[in-house]
Amino acid sequence: MNQTDNTRPDMTASTSASTTGLPAESDTLLRSYRRYLRLERGLSANTQEAYLRDVQRLLIFLSDLQVPPPQAELQQLQQFAAALYDLGLSATSQARVLSSVRSFFHFMAIEGYVDQDPAELLEGPQTGEHLPEVLSTDEVDRLEDSVDLADPLGQRNRAIIEVLFSCGLRVSELITLQLSNLYLDEGFIRVSGKGAKERMVPISDRAVDELKAWFAQRDAMDIKPGHEDYVFLSRRGTHLSRHMILVMVKRQAVLAGIQKTISPHTLRHSFATALLEGGADLRAIQMMLGHENIGTTEIYTHLDTTQLRREVLEHHPRNLK
Repeated sequence: MNQTDNTRPDMTASTSASTTGLPAESDTLLRSYRRYLRLERGLSANTQEAYLRDVQRLLIFLSDLQVPPPQAELQQLQQFAAALYDLGLSATSQARVLSSVRSFFHFMAIEGYVDQDPAELLEGPQTGEHLPEVLSTDEVDRLEDSVDLADPLGQRNRAIIEVLFSCGLRVSELITLQLSNLYLDEGFIRVSGKGAKERMVPISDRAVDELKAWFAQRDAMDIKPGHEDYVFLSRRGTHLSRHMILVMVKRQAVLAGIQKTISPHTLRHSFATALLEGGADLRAIQMMLGHENIGTTEIYTHLDTTQLRREVLEHHPRNLK
């Protein structure tokens, strides 16, 4: 991130839990959020205060931009994240603050203050503290087999799990995946990753079959205007949120009897690990994941989509006969 940008508002103002000095609308929202944390989330007093301090920091930032919280967009939240970085906060502290921000906007979404949560796509820094759990192919199969296909959205959930595992997508990439970016006959999907950068990702035959089975049910849904191109939809015919995917994956893990603590990111990490253990080229794996590293970006440029598809076909367990 740019550390010389002097156009960002000063974020060194007091971050105490007091709402003094905030605009009336922000003050009211913060009070309502406090009640939500206490009554709905049942958090301890200390945890409540930590969330409130973090959110007040955001509200001061938005106030300096003259942006009411319900009108905040992803771009402003990304500016806020950049300002946290510029202050020299550790990656762990940045991640904690942004977690509070996501909680705050989730609260505003469920309470009807905003129609769409801009924080769903807000990603935090890599803390580097530990690697997530990894699922074996057998465990992924158990996860999928635990889905109740009698449920109207059961096939959707199977398809989500399989696409996450077969393509290694971030959850933010999955929920924004669009029908117009699927090239199933060619065996690829176009993914919009971090920084709005697109990449082509190979997709396995197994994932294609799961998607086609979901499409047969999706076609019968009442899809809301503006959501027609999203691959995965909610019961209400709208595109999904990160939280919906997280809840679904965790629920299926319990039903599958998987004792590991997992999240949607676990399936992405399992994708990379399965390829690596199968002997795939590390550079190809990094490119398929959409990783950009200042020291390795140049060596990726010669890898074309034909080679990427060959790496997946030869090394991912979904493609091994």
